[in-house]
Amino acid sequence: MVVYIDDIIIYSETWEEHLQYIDRVLSKCKPINLKISLNSCNFGQQELLELGHKVSGLSLAIDKKKVAAVLLQPVSKNIKEMQSFLGLDSYYRNHIRKFAHITSSLYRLCSKDVVFEITEERRDAY
Repeated sequence: MVVYIDDIIIYSETWEEHLQYIDRVLSKCKPINLKISLNSCNFGQQELLELGHKVSGLSLAIDKKKVAAVLLQPVSKNIKEMQSFLGLDSYYRNHIRKFAHITSSLYRLCSKDVVFEITEERRDAY
């Protein structure tokens, strides 16, 4: 089971095990008067989208819509925009091989003593 803020994801090997886990979760919610909306519940899914990731029993992948949002970002014009872009990108760093190496020139742009200039190397990193 995974709990993140107000989301509970219950996963299991078998349907019987899944039902047992659901029962355990619901039995813990009742004594503390935690309400769960059935309209926001999904049961027995093989895969789901959660926090920008497509999750299944076999894999964890980035949601294609989120990838498109990153790819469509215009090139940053100042430090604040670059910090925002790098924050967005960093969320997916585990899915990008050599992320730190690729983005190092972009991170250097966010330093106080560096002139903000988008060079060809930085554009390629972008």
